[in-house]
Order: sequence, then C-alpha cells, then structure tokens
Amino acid sequence: MQQVKDTLRATVRIGYDGRVHKTFRGPKADERFTNEVRVLRYLQTRGCPFVPTLLEAHPDQLRIVTTSCGTRVEHLDEARMREIYAELEKYGVRHEDAELRNVTYRQSDGRFCLIDFEFATILPDAEKSLNGTPV
Repeated sequence: MQQVKDTLRATVRIGYDGRVHKTFRGPKADERFTNEVRVLRYLQTRGCPFVPTLLEAHPDQLRIVTTSCGTRVEHLDEARMREIYAELEKYGVRHEDAELRNVTYRQSDGRFCLIDFEFATILPDAEKSLNGTPV
C-alpha cells in the first residue's frame, strides 16, 4: 500500500487495488470516524456521483475503506472550487472543510470530486431530495 497522508488526525493509504484506507486518530477520532461514515452513507443514498463510495467501516479500528476519486488537485480557480462545494450542498451536505486539499480529479470521466467528510454537516432541510420528494 502507498501512504498518501500521515497527519495527527489520520493516515491514508491507497491499496494496489485502488481502494483508499483511512484510519482516524488524534482528538475526537471516534466522532470524526462516525461522522464521515454517516455522511458518506447519506451521500450514497442521494446518488452523489462525485464523492467516494464507502465500501467498509471498521469502528473497532476507526478505519474506513472507500473507492478512489482520482488524484489530488494542485491548482484550481477559486470560483470553480466554490462551484464544486456548492454542488455538494444540492445533495444536502455542507463540507465544512472547503479547501483545495479535499478536491480530486477523476480522469476516467473528467470530473472533479470531493473527499474527507469527517467535519461535514448534513443540512437540516436535507430530508427533501433533489426532486422534492422525501429521502
């Protein structure tokens, strides 16, 4: 596995199969793990196409496994970055860490994607789906 992130809050490794392994650590690791799992599951039910798919959650290890959303983006116009994060809110989630480090580029379909949902918030009016019917 290739290590791509090693901070006080998490380690992230990418397996040879392309799956992303994130282990939470540091302050409030259990809360951040629980929140990221909840938000990713919610976004899956909403059919959000530009976030990782949660494949496994291991609460005893504070570890998740997700699909990869491409490679990190080094440069992006500020207006375009705001558009990407605003698009996420249409799916009922505010990222709460809207930084370039959380934007990736998926070459297979030319799509910018978002990662790292440990601080994200499901919006209060998110019970309404994109077409106006309850989730």
